[in-house]
Amino acid sequence: MNYFIGLIALAIGGSFGYWLRRQVAINKATSAENKAEKIIDEAKVKEKEILLKAQDKALKLIDEAKQENDSHRKEITAWQNRLEKRETAFSQKIMELQDKQQQLYDKINQVETTKEEINQIKSEQTAKLEEIAGLNIEQAKELLLEKIKTEASDSLMSRLDKLNNENSEQIEEKSRELMAAAMQRLASTFTAEVTTTVVDLPNDEMKGRIIGREGRNIKTIEQLTGVEIIVDDTPNAITISGFSGIRRQIAKRALDYLIKDGRIHPTKIEDAIEHAKQDLALDIKKAGEDALYELGITGFDSKLIQIIGRLKYRTSYGQNALRHSVEVAHLSGLLAEELGADATLAKKAGLLHDIGKAVDHEVKGTHPQIGGNIARKFSLSQEIIDPIETHHDDHPKGLISVIVKVADAISSSRPGARNDSLDQYIQRLEELEKIANSFDGVDKTYAIQAGREVRVFVRPEEITDLDAHELSVKIAKQIEQELKYPGEIKINVIRELRIIEYAR
Repeated sequence: MNYFIGLIALAIGGSFGYWLRRQVAINKATSAENKAEKIIDEAKVKEKEILLKAQDKALKLIDEAKQENDSHRKEITAWQNRLEKRETAFSQKIMELQDKQQQLYDKINQVETTKEEINQIKSEQTAKLEEIAGLNIEQAKELLLEKIKTEASDSLMSRLDKLNNENSEQIEEKSRELMAAAMQRLASTFTAEVTTTVVDLPNDEMKGRIIGREGRNIKTIEQLTGVEIIVDDTPNAITISGFSGIRRQIAKRALDYLIKDGRIHPTKIEDAIEHAKQDLALDIKKAGEDALYELGITGFDSKLIQIIGRLKYRTSYGQNALRHSVEVAHLSGLLAEELGADATLAKKAGLLHDIGKAVDHEVKGTHPQIGGNIARKFSLSQEIIDPIETHHDDHPKGLISVIVKVADAISSSRPGARNDSLDQYIQRLEELEKIANSFDGVDKTYAIQAGREVRVFVRPEEITDLDAHELSVKIAKQIEQELKYPGEIKINVIRELRIIEYAR
């Protein structure tokens, strides 16, 4: 019984719970539907508002576009009007240009017609003149040009002489002042040096010891030094002969060591020569350093200083090359100061201008070329290389090159600086006279002042004053090309015409 009652109660409770949950669910659904409808209504209201705003913006954009379109149309219309006006103006100008072009063509035709008429009249007049004068045009031109040449030649030569005299006087006066100031400040007093290759002996017995058994000693010395030893009848002396001053000096010092030691045989000779080379290397280095110290120059590579020192044992026409280079450096520095140039740079260029002579016995080429290569090897500036390579040229590069060329000429050409042998002296004079006599119109030639001046007498009936001037230039150029000489040579062409008449 209780069991049934419990079941009934459970069934009633379950039904009631189901009904209650259904009612709650229905209420929630109704509330959700209401909220949804409310949200939909709000969305519809907002949609209408957005549509209204969009319509307003669209209308505004359409109005702005219309206004902008109207403005562009107005601008395009204005541009079209302008273009039409310009096109009209261009068309008018083209028409005017065509008219002017036609007028110009008409004038050209008129000018051509008139020109033909003038040429015809000119030809008729020329024919009449030729008939009257008895000469054609070419003959008349030749006659006229010959007359003008004859008249102008004297006038031109007179004017040329006047200009040359005026310019030369001014230039010589200024150059004398500069060179005199530089030379007075230098006041160098050394004479030409004659390199000696004579070795003094204590007695004639030493000659036999130097020669050795079957000449082995003298042969060893000659092979190791590259010189020739001359043993003659000169008492207590032998002579060393060789092209290189360095080799002669090594041989001389080695012989001095051997004579002093007294023991002379091949092994001792080798030791003496090696000792002489070391001693000479130190002497060469010291000579280069002394030269730089005297000039106040620094910054040179030690190997370059060694090459500079080699100039101590090199001569040119009897003048010591190192002392000549030092003197040129002094003169270059003084001249540079007078001219406002770099004195230190001028000194360096002057000292190195003949550096190629230090090795020209061993390297092919002229000493300016060799010197330029040496300067490049030691990375010297182009302002130093140019004077080295062009100090013998007619037109050196740059002011420093000109200064070095002048200083070189002063040092090498002053009295007592250099000397020649008698044979060389006579040969140079003969070559100078031979070159001058090879030109047409030359009557006599005399080389005077130790070959530093050539006087050329020409035949006046064959050579005019203007021709004489040209002849002097040609002779100078040929001498420069064919001969080698210290300093400079003056070419003096003399044209003299004497006319004698007697009044009776």
